[in-house]
Amino acid sequence: MGAKGQRRADRALVAAYHEARLGELNECVAAEVDRFRAGEVDAYTVDEALHHYHLAVKELWKFCWSGSGAQIESTARSLERLAADGERIDWWERVAPRRQE
Repeated sequence: MGAKGQRRADRALVAAYHEARLGELNECVAAEVDRFRAGEVDAYTVDEALHHYHLAVKELWKFCWSGSGAQIESTARSLERLAADGERIDWWERVAPRRQE
C-alpha cells in the first residue's frame, strides 16, 4: 500500500475506534439517565456523569486527533498494538477521580 493509502487506512482505523469508544461513553451516561428516570439517583448524579463524560471524550479526542498526520499514524500503530495484545483503554475509568488511601 502506498503512503497515501496507508494514511487513509490509518485515519479510517482511528475514526472507527473514536466512534466505537464514543458509543461506549454515551452508554455510560445513558445508564445514569435511566437510573434517574427510575428514581434510583438524583439529578446531581446525572450532572456528575455528564461532567465525567465531558472529561472522558476530551481525553479520547486528544488521543485520536490531536497533532498532525504523523500523530494519527502513531495512534493507528498504538491501536494495532493494543488489539494484538488484547488490551483496551477504558476512557471512563481513565478520567475517574483518584482515590486517596
